[in-house]
Amino acid sequence: MESELYGTVTVRAWSGLHQKLGSTGRWANWPRDKQLPIVRGTVLQVVVDHLPDGRKPPKDLWLWHAGPVPADPDLLWKAYLRRFDQEHFHRFAKVYLGLASAHLSSAAATDRWVSLVIGAYAQLRLARHLVDDLRRPWHPLPDPGKPLSPYKVRLGFRRLRAHIGTPTDSPKPTRPGPGRPNGSKNRPKSKRPPYRKTEPTTIKHAE
Repeated sequence: MESELYGTVTVRAWSGLHQKLGSTGRWANWPRDKQLPIVRGTVLQVVVDHLPDGRKPPKDLWLWHAGPVPADPDLLWKAYLRRFDQEHFHRFAKVYLGLASAHLSSAAATDRWVSLVIGAYAQLRLARHLVDDLRRPWHPLPDPGKPLSPYKVRLGFRRLRAHIGTPTDSPKPTRPGPGRPNGSKNRPKSKRPPYRKTEPTTIKHAE
């Protein structure tokens, strides 16, 4: 198959193969008197002519797929390349949008916080054609016609807010509230047991 970024892409697949499992890692607690399971899957080899920047790839790409749905070679290697977009999004959301800043005690509050962060990211995507490119001196020149990245949109988003305005009215002066009643105290939250990832897992077998 032909690709605009990688030239000619050749994908070879071998189905029905299985890994050689050992008594380490997730199989450390497997009973010694029972045989390790056989996990069958598909091995894929992806060979491309060149990388997006024109360089020759140093080696072929090897992938492993195991699941209830039969492997689609063309879909799998394209989905693997999309992982870079996900990693950059997670890093941007944690560092610049505060995804990991809130330490919440309930799953519902965490869901609301994640929704707010995703909403902020969507605003940066929608405003990429409305803000100016406030490029830092060390940033490379953008390609003609290429939309700005969320990081660059974030640099100019403050100026955009001054032009689009806000649907809310101007704040009105008011008196401060009564505050906390005299003698009241903070109620500490109930302690939750810590979650430890290093605890060994017990594998149960059906009789």
